[in-house]
Amino acid sequence: MEKITPHLWFDTQAREAGDFYASVFPNSHVKNVTTLDNTPSGSVDIVDAEICGQEFTLLSAGPLFKFNPSVSFLVACETKEEVDALWQKLSDGGTPRMELGTYPFSEHYGWTDDRYGVAWQLMFAGDRPIEQKITPVLMFTEKQAGRCEEAIRFYTSVFRDAQERGINRYGSGEEPEKEGTVRFGQFQLEGQQFAAMDSARTHGFTFNEAISLIVHCDTQEDIDYYWDRLSADPKSEQCGWLKDKYGLSWQIVPNAMDKMLATKNPKKLAAVTAAFLKMKKFDIAKLQTVYDAAE
Repeated sequence: MEKITPHLWFDTQAREAGDFYASVFPNSHVKNVTTLDNTPSGSVDIVDAEICGQEFTLLSAGPLFKFNPSVSFLVACETKEEVDALWQKLSDGGTPRMELGTYPFSEHYGWTDDRYGVAWQLMFAGDRPIEQKITPVLMFTEKQAGRCEEAIRFYTSVFRDAQERGINRYGSGEEPEKEGTVRFGQFQLEGQQFAAMDSARTHGFTFNEAISLIVHCDTQEDIDYYWDRLSADPKSEQCGWLKDKYGLSWQIVPNAMDKMLATKNPKKLAAVTAAFLKMKKFDIAKLQTVYDAAE
């Protein structure tokens, strides 16, 4: 499992979306579905999927949040035909944002929201080596516009195995973009590739809980470390969730809890669910005690 995995919050369509993505992308499948009862959203589905061999979690937990392009997923394609095939499937029932065509940065590229509102950027890589098939892209908009470079440096300071991988900047005469801000920046966290950009245009959206990043932790020490460094809004701390100083949502989750939620014992599952719903930062020892005590 990757250290950091994207988490997508759906209303009721997580299972449907998991099957859809598995049909769209090669080397993709739904790994597991867990249903948790008696949550604030009622019964919720947690769908663990591999998309192009990369880990994603999809959640059905009610219509609380809407997807927007502040977080999108850039798919590197080996051929133009691959771009076309993915575009046909992902744009069907969706909303194109940048039509499929030739751009200065790619001979063949398009940006579309799919039928669920999830944003995808499809790019012909040309001669560039493909290190990672799908790359999460963070767009810093509204009050956060212009803070992209600062955020890249912050994230690479928090994670232990991290590095900046290059920044392409806006030049003069590209208003409303400010000269020197980030047109496209790349960075690496725990061996995984991420990208980010500034956009000073009026978008009407910014980061929200619809897409968050899960940090998988082996120990309580790791949970404490990431929680203390990332959390910047105490009001947003709940059930392992937090928001950083840029408004991006993270989940700091113990790997031990994944094993607990995979149990086939309904009493253990109910007990662990009731326990973690009361927590802000997860406490592995308390969760384990509750799990072990349930019969």
